[in-house]
Amino acid sequence: MRKATEVYYSDVTTTKAEPTLKPPKRKPHFALLIATACGLGYIPVAPGTFGSLAGLLLALSVYQILSALGLNLFQFIIVRGIEVDPLLIIQCLVAFAVAVAGLWSAGRASRYWQQKDPQRVVIDEVSGQHLTLLLGSALPVWWRTTTSWAPPTLGFITYQSPLGWKYLLLGFILFRAFDIWKPFPARQAESLPGGLGIMADDWIAGVYAALGMWLARALGF
Repeated sequence: MRKATEVYYSDVTTTKAEPTLKPPKRKPHFALLIATACGLGYIPVAPGTFGSLAGLLLALSVYQILSALGLNLFQFIIVRGIEVDPLLIIQCLVAFAVAVAGLWSAGRASRYWQQKDPQRVVIDEVSGQHLTLLLGSALPVWWRTTTSWAPPTLGFITYQSPLGWKYLLLGFILFRAFDIWKPFPARQAESLPGGLGIMADDWIAGVYAALGMWLARALGF
């Protein structure tokens, strides 16, 4: 009589580890300084909110710095018969510089901390908030004036549309709301590689918030 031979098979499942970026050998001190907005990102509670405040102060500080240096740019430049706001040009250069610095530093910080979007990186909020106020004041409202809210030097982000404290507060609240909500395509932008994925969603939130500011100005709020 032949004995039945029982053969047991075990299921073996293998998982493929996701590739991880190799962190740099040396701590990128300068990149982390920029990415955390001079250390604001290390604040344990709501670092993104503090990063947005830094973006608001950056937007306001350009005029103050120019005034402290004695540079009187309170005149429009005529280019081929078109009035060009010199403060607007400088703010655009500042926005571009912050964006480029953010792309570089955020990518370095992400590799160093081995996280896709580290909470300590707040240069994206700085850039997005600055973009909100820049676009929110630069977009013209031809049939209305918004200077009634603005003290003489508080809200000169651009000369053509100085913003009073109410519009500044509105821009801050709108940006924080859109940054948290992340409407299309902000959330999708987070999947972009490196520093671009960290920065792009805040730029999109900044555009949405700027449109909200423009609408408030257009309606005369």
